[in-house]
Amino acid sequence: MTEAPAEIDRRAARVLLLDPSGRVLLLRGCDPARPEHRYWFTVGGGLEPGESLIDAAVREVYEETGLRIGRGDLAGPVRTDEVTFPFDGRWYSQQQSFFTARTDAFQPDLSHLDEYEVESVDATRWWSPDDLDATEERFYPADLAALLREVA
Repeated sequence: MTEAPAEIDRRAARVLLLDPSGRVLLLRGCDPARPEHRYWFTVGGGLEPGESLIDAAVREVYEETGLRIGRGDLAGPVRTDEVTFPFDGRWYSQQQSFFTARTDAFQPDLSHLDEYEVESVDATRWWSPDDLDATEERFYPADLAALLREVA
């Protein structure tokens, strides 16, 4: 009998990039192991060794959008939670902290994505809480509309 692989534990910094009208920038991607499983998600990702949450948030905003922000542009964390999810055939247990950053709406530059992200991220969009309430598309976290209303 083969043992199931252990979950990968990681910390992540997520950023709610908010425009002046309260819309959040989301990326659309898929799980490479399940390409039909498409979903929208907030900017952010795992911490690199020795990296702080804030430094990871600043780095991830640049890598995933091309926008350069400073540590002082972040507020929070406004929420910390733990999620477990599959990605590319592995299971992750992730403690994630959400920050907010305010910016004018812009067209993201995806040219700084990591190789695995290039294969799985295919779109960006600014979403209002009402847009999220009305859509049948999948997005994470599932209560994102309520979170946006809390931090507005």
